[in-house]
Amino acid sequence: MTSPVPPQQLEALKQCDTCSVANAIETFKVRLRNEGFTDGRLRPLISHKQPMVGYAVTVRMKSSNPPAEGRVYSDRSGWLNYIQSQPTPRVMVIEDVDEQPCASSFAGASHANIWKALGCVGIVTNGALRDLPLLEETGLHVYASALVPSHGFAHIVDFGHPVRIAGLDIASGDLLHGDVHGIVSVPTEVVDRIPAECAAMLEREQRIVNLCRSKDFSVGKLGEVLQQQSGS
Repeated sequence: MTSPVPPQQLEALKQCDTCSVANAIETFKVRLRNEGFTDGRLRPLISHKQPMVGYAVTVRMKSSNPPAEGRVYSDRSGWLNYIQSQPTPRVMVIEDVDEQPCASSFAGASHANIWKALGCVGIVTNGALRDLPLLEETGLHVYASALVPSHGFAHIVDFGHPVRIAGLDIASGDLLHGDVHGIVSVPTEVVDRIPAECAAMLEREQRIVNLCRSKDFSVGKLGEVLQQQSGS
């Protein structure tokens, strides 16, 4: 588990969009450029003005098969205490490990309100969710691959283990940043440098945008701007 970063650094991350965060991380060369983010299978289901920033709390679930005895699975003891043991703000990260994910939903209105009371700011799953209007009322950030009407035989398999969500490997305690584009895992060793790098990159991009919208635009001038930026 990564060490929590100062609250002011988390707040600074909220001022950056996820694409800029991903671009900034690339400049620090701490991982390959095709690592550290979710792919197009994950969708944001609720719109928010600011990005989601929080520490992952991992759970694995299944829903396809009934229990060997009885009609429902009993709750796994200790998992709510486990949530509280992780740094805040928290993000519930749920991997559906069924052979065919999204058959049923583990999380709906009840779980969402419990998790919010436990300091969670978001839900991320490769599986399905339900109760979308009620989830929206919680104010949580919500990411999933599908919506379904039923929980089926949804139950916890385990918690606190590494999971894989839409191509992104996530461990409990990983710092996550998410907006409409998806989720980026943020290496904490470069957190303090990301906002400044995001601002510098956006400034460089704005120069190109301004030129392209200008009456003075020409391919020659564009080439000059691009050459200046490649040498910066």
